[in-house]
Amino acid sequence: AVFTMAYTKAGLVPDGSSTFYLGRIVGLHRAMELALTNRLLSAEEACAWGIVNQVVDDAELDAAAGKLAADLAAGPTAAFGRTKRLILEGMTEGLENQMERETRAIAAAAASADGREGVRAFIDKRPPRFTGA
Repeated sequence: AVFTMAYTKAGLVPDGSSTFYLGRIVGLHRAMELALTNRLLSAEEACAWGIVNQVVDDAELDAAAGKLAADLAAGPTAAFGRTKRLILEGMTEGLENQMERETRAIAAAAASADGREGVRAFIDKRPPRFTGA
């Protein structure tokens, strides 16, 4: 498997928000290299550069994707949503504002049913049973 930004090879420019995200993910110089040279990245390079999180053999893809989906679905989904929002906002917020957002989010998470269950499970030394609440 390979990754390429072949837009300029066709006389076009990158789209689909790639000019917004790519530099943030791989850094300015690597983003320029990919966009201007149309260089092919191997799957291993794409993983090392942070473009993908994991590389698995083709035969393992369905099982790996299914396990990840099941793990996420069984987890504290409301906390996952808050975490995603915080990380995305943290890309543009100043430190003081971001810490305020974190404070509000952790208070809300701690007061939630999943937050209480997570703490109880930790104290009881057992796996948590999250419900998404």
